[in-house]
Amino acid sequence: MSRIGKKPINLPQNTNVKIIDNKVQIQGPKGELSYKVHKSLEIKHDIKNEKLYLYKTSKENKEAQKLYGLSRTLINNMIIGVSEGFEKKLQIQGVGYRSQLQGRDLILNLGYSHIVTIKPPKNITIEVENSINITIKGIKKEQVGEIAAQIRRIRPPEPYKGKGIRYLNEIIHLKVGKAGK
Repeated sequence: MSRIGKKPINLPQNTNVKIIDNKVQIQGPKGELSYKVHKSLEIKHDIKNEKLYLYKTSKENKEAQKLYGLSRTLINNMIIGVSEGFEKKLQIQGVGYRSQLQGRDLILNLGYSHIVTIKPPKNITIEVENSINITIKGIKKEQVGEIAAQIRRIRPPEPYKGKGIRYLNEIIHLKVGKAGK
């Protein structure tokens, strides 16, 4: 039984919601997103309390049960995205490893024989602070996380010295190297 799906979705003051034929359109200060709710689910807007509620149309449908909590979480993430936005922070560690912005593109020097260029999608912004801290911002949570994972995948932190790209405050457990004689 999904406990997440039963929770109401709170709407901030600065967001507008339109529901047309099980399609939810959410507008906020950061942008606009929409989501098509599955036909086995129903969404209702309580204007007085500024909340959204999700209901299953049939109790016996396994498909509805699977999508109940997922749909609620996706709609909640959309509301947070258009009102506050999402961000992921990465940190580069290693001698000579650095990053910079060239227009909107992220240029990474990570010890390879070539420079790595990342071209972000149009609704993702990348900021670089003092060439080792990278911040990825956007309104879609999964897209922000995917871009951050792509950047980290270029040079993941290695387990002996910890060099590479890591999430901010990520703990890397270092291994002990060879014992010298």
